Amino acid sequence: MRVFVTGSTGFIGTELVKELIEGGHQVRGLTRSDVGVDQLKAVGAEVHRGDLQDLDSLRSGATGMDAVVNLAFSHDWSTFAQNAADEMKAIEALGSVMEPGKLLVVTSGIGLTSGGPGHIRTESDSPVDLPAIPRRPEHAARSVAEKGVHVAIVRLPQVHDTRKQGLVTLLIQMAREKGVSAYVGDGASRWSAAPLKDVAHLYRLAVDKTGPGVTTYNAVDEEGVSAREIAETIGKGLKVPVVPIAPQQAGEHFGWFAHFATLDMPASSEWTRKTLGWEPSGPGLIEDLTNMKYF
Repeated sequence: MRVFVTGSTGFIGTELVKELIEGGHQVRGLTRSDVGVDQLKAVGAEVHRGDLQDLDSLRSGATGMDAVVNLAFSHDWSTFAQNAADEMKAIEALGSVMEPGKLLVVTSGIGLTSGGPGHIRTESDSPVDLPAIPRRPEHAARSVAEKGVHVAIVRLPQVHDTRKQGLVTLLIQMAREKGVSAYVGDGASRWSAAPLKDVAHLYRLAVDKTGPGVTTYNAVDEEGVSAREIAETIGKGLKVPVVPIAPQQAGEHFGWFAHFATLDMPASSEWTRKTLGWEPSGPGLIEDLTNMKYF
């Protein structure tokens, strides 16, 4: 298959491009930098210059492709609402040039699905629709599916290796700045997680196996890792005290991040594993966090 990948030189994209090429696919990667050009050429991928806000570059990159994987998203949290709007426009642009029967793979998140405290999120849960969370990639993806394009939605947990761990990376930065590693309440809130290489492999399986309609996958290895265990591991690594924060003081300590710091979002991937034959092999989040390269 000919596969166009946005975010092709990013954290997950770098691994996915190699996975796809090793699997016999021809990959076209989107990049906006000279470094990205060199990176893509080095692994045998076709280079396509552009970025997520250049909709013409997205349309031309997706034209004629058998599959498109959208991994690109700006993680500048100061412009989160605008980034979410840009993502919606990008998905719409990619889908606009795809023929019926082709495949669009869209990236979502476990935290973007409905479910209160204690609920184990599954692939059948609906995406959240709250003003406080402007990111809605699944809504855009379903609009594309209405024209006959096959759609795969990959919901990500905290994706990790020894360099990055999703939202946990932000907790490390806060602990370094504030001199304490904190968790809210009793620290029982859980975040699901999966290793980088296993997540990249899941995307490749989704490209290979997704059929008609809209199919949702949970890229989850560990169902839930507690906030307290994460905070304790960070505290040990940075050699700073580990402290509990009362829920009513979460906003004062975590600022805009308080919503995520208090969110309980465990998830199951039982259906995904059976459907794709996906067998994640680890390591776990705490193991990677313990072996962080910049502690």
